[in-house]
Amino acid sequence: MAQSVHISPEEWAVRCDLAALYRLAALHGWDDLIFTHISARVPGPEHHFLINPYGMMFEEITASSLVKVDGAGEKVAPSTYDVNPAGFIIHSAVHGAREDARFVMHLHTVAGVAVSTQREGLLPISQHSLFPLASLSYHDYEGVALNPEEKARLVADLGGTSLMILRNHGLLTLGHSAADTFLKMFMLQRACEIQVAAQAGGGELVRIPAPILAGVRAAGEKVMRGSGAELAWPGLLRRLARQNPGHDD
Repeated sequence: MAQSVHISPEEWAVRCDLAALYRLAALHGWDDLIFTHISARVPGPEHHFLINPYGMMFEEITASSLVKVDGAGEKVAPSTYDVNPAGFIIHSAVHGAREDARFVMHLHTVAGVAVSTQREGLLPISQHSLFPLASLSYHDYEGVALNPEEKARLVADLGGTSLMILRNHGLLTLGHSAADTFLKMFMLQRACEIQVAAQAGGGELVRIPAPILAGVRAAGEKVMRGSGAELAWPGLLRRLARQNPGHDD
């Protein structure tokens, strides 16, 4: 590991987890060249954040290459890379409003964008869909996210949920850890893939009965916390070590 003497052990651990998230997104085929973002809050009172170096592919990102910025998106540590302003508008809004949003993951997957264009959004048609539906919100499309005034509306739509479908745009999850954030995205993405595949098959879709859906929603965040994020994370890191090592450099 190429840990800098200027980076605390706590920040380095977050950097390694965030770099792993980027590479896992690429490994699962969730990246969109250089045009989506995953961010993390830096431990400490400074309200600094880490985000991808704009122009670097997800499978290339390392812990040391991540860019540290303040709440306005300005770099607070030297970096030869810039930050995508549209990406940071969304992430800074979520981090600023939610203390539990230590990691924020936003993707433009094909299945995610496809479901985001559907009027009913995510349908309760699979077991996978039940987990995101327990804590899911929607935000209407306002164009490329360059307007700071959109932040308040996005935060209002997010409320207390931890998964969001951005209409005509993509998916977003937040969590207290990289593992938590990743598993929420995995479940949401898989539910979208199942929905698109089911719709393509034709015929009437069988919806999960309302009482079951209501019970899952009542459980709220407990459903996602109990879904094995911390158990799955070490295995995901082992997969990275086999297939794309070096995220912790």
